[in-house]
Amino acid sequence: MKLHTPFAALLLLLQVGQVWATQYLIGAGRFDITGPAADVNMMGYSMTSQTTAGVHTRQYSRAFIFAEPQPAGKRVVYVSIDACMTSQLVTIRVLEKLAEKYGDLYSANNVVISGIHTHAGPGGYLQYILYTVSALGFVKESFDVLVSGIVESVVLAHEDLQPGRALINEGELLDASINRSPTSYLLNPAEERAKYQHDTDKAMTQLRLQNSMGEDVGGMNFFAVHCTSLPVENKLISSDNKGAAALMMESSHQPATNRSQFVAAFGQANPGDISPNTLGAFCTDTGLPCQKEKSTCNGRSEKCRGRGPGYPDFFSSTHIIAEKQATKAKELFDTATEELEGGIDSRQMWVDMSSYKVHLADGTNVSTCKASIGYSLAAGTTDGPGAFDFTQGTTSSNPFWSAISHLLKKPSKEITECQGKKPILLPTGEMTEPYDWDPAIVSVSLLRVGNLLIAAVPVELTTMSGRRLKETVRAAAEDAFGAKLHVVIAGLSNTYASYTATPEEYDAQRYEAASTLYGPNTLAAWQQQFTYLTRAMAKGTSVPAGPSPPDLESKQWSFLPGVVADEVPLGKHFGEVSEDVEDKVYHAGDVVSAEFHSSCPRNDLRTGGTFLEVQRLVPGVMKQLRRHVRAQTFTDTWETAYLDNDFGTKFIWSRPASISTHSTAQITWEIPTDVVPGTYRLKHYNAYKPLIGSIKQFSGVSSSFKVATGNSTATQ
Repeated sequence: MKLHTPFAALLLLLQVGQVWATQYLIGAGRFDITGPAADVNMMGYSMTSQTTAGVHTRQYSRAFIFAEPQPAGKRVVYVSIDACMTSQLVTIRVLEKLAEKYGDLYSANNVVISGIHTHAGPGGYLQYILYTVSALGFVKESFDVLVSGIVESVVLAHEDLQPGRALINEGELLDASINRSPTSYLLNPAEERAKYQHDTDKAMTQLRLQNSMGEDVGGMNFFAVHCTSLPVENKLISSDNKGAAALMMESSHQPATNRSQFVAAFGQANPGDISPNTLGAFCTDTGLPCQKEKSTCNGRSEKCRGRGPGYPDFFSSTHIIAEKQATKAKELFDTATEELEGGIDSRQMWVDMSSYKVHLADGTNVSTCKASIGYSLAAGTTDGPGAFDFTQGTTSSNPFWSAISHLLKKPSKEITECQGKKPILLPTGEMTEPYDWDPAIVSVSLLRVGNLLIAAVPVELTTMSGRRLKETVRAAAEDAFGAKLHVVIAGLSNTYASYTATPEEYDAQRYEAASTLYGPNTLAAWQQQFTYLTRAMAKGTSVPAGPSPPDLESKQWSFLPGVVADEVPLGKHFGEVSEDVEDKVYHAGDVVSAEFHSSCPRNDLRTGGTFLEVQRLVPGVMKQLRRHVRAQTFTDTWETAYLDNDFGTKFIWSRPASISTHSTAQITWEIPTDVVPGTYRLKHYNAYKPLIGSIKQFSGVSSSFKVATGNSTATQ
């Protein structure tokens, strides 16, 4: 039953009773946000060669609403999106659309939108030049599907609000991450490091959400690890390890009564220096470990690459890291007993980080800086190396690169002095042509659900930065609330402002430090701001909204060409098979594939749909044709077994040349171990654009094939 108002929920409780005392109204919703699967640069690695060319798994927005049951009770919204990060402009538009629908019920004050940080999604949806330049500017298709999908997920959660409770559990996941900048971590004080057993944050927090009948309706997970299991060579849209973990958990839970689905989010925390490539970093030419301090091979960064646990198969690595998260999450989910109790509240401010004044504990006053990026940013990381002769750990300028960068903008004396040991490659905070290159005004939010605080930051905090911020919030909460509260970080939220390293890590100027936009006092600024928000929440006092962020949509430029037309070879038709499945019996572990004459998938994103189906033949049952006729027949049907949101399927799109109007779609299916034996076929869906006229839908099917019990001999 869906309850649209807190009052209606209250009436239901009075009428039908409950299994236990209800703390909250809880709603959960999931909606498709998969962007254009062709020609769009992927957000994350910033390599122009990495453009979308198909789908590995669909991407989703997962929204959760917690509301007090009183008619005028407070509420908060947490949204986890399968995107690299949240865009300030996306947040602005989402809040506008929610205001159109619900008035002031949902606003910047109580809505947090957090990106999981997959590096395998379409880019071009942020409003600042630094983050759109590799995507050839703004991509409206990417932007629109994100905005509409996030809004729809919140609408679904709102319509799903029902009496319920939240249980919380905490644990450690030890074998799903390593520190990719361990030498920087060692620069933090020894006495501080001694408090922790590991150089990455292994903490996992899991929420179990139930309705008033004790049925599970959703789960929220917080764990720090980069979604970089898929490397820069990958061109298939994917939600990487966190999105795959979410799909695993969702598929393993039956939805509660009168619900369409169980919703599980694997949110991002403080992943700044945390990699899923757990085998370490090695040189691709020699196979030897990379040089540690600068992550180089023979003095250069390009060949120093991290290896995942399934190396050299990066999809296998993705699955392994996803399964580790899902398995630990299920363990914590199943054993959760502590119930979240207490009020719901939120505080949010827009903060100008270009000149934020910080009062340090020793009595000194410092300030953040206008944004700038250091040389080591161009070196990339072991998850995705950069190019040229840039290396991590660069603490001095290079005359050649200084001359090149100064053609764009020479850094002022003020920003150079403020940024300390960072050699400035680009003073992005001083670059405003044709519009802003980096954000100055960013959002900070604090959500409370009983004895849980969610600190939403617009950055990727390193391990120790995240630990310090959590300890700061815990201490402020204990002092202000008079009780110990659980604290989690929701990273890459509401705006994106790159990284935050500790001051000690900052001096080493590895990638994370070079990407700490606002200088060495950035972490202290976050700590001060969240202390302020925590105390205000405890006192019940409001906070000022702060300066409004800019809306730069009208200034966006784009050089990405549209789809002109689609064609097929003479005598062929769209959806026709060009390479059929092999005529053999398949087993678990085998990969079956077929290729079709296709079209550009930008014509129709197939939101809420699919580019493929793996269909299973269901033999017909004997049916009488007419009531008064004795003749009978068998009717066979094809039922959907797998879609393009299943981990084992791939929609791989290609064209013979970048300007060609011809293209093909390869549909592949890696047969899982739990497959139902039978007769199957592959089906492809797409839409083509004629030179003249409207876009037209089409589909095509492969020949049927048999799948038998047992594993493939290749996997035995």
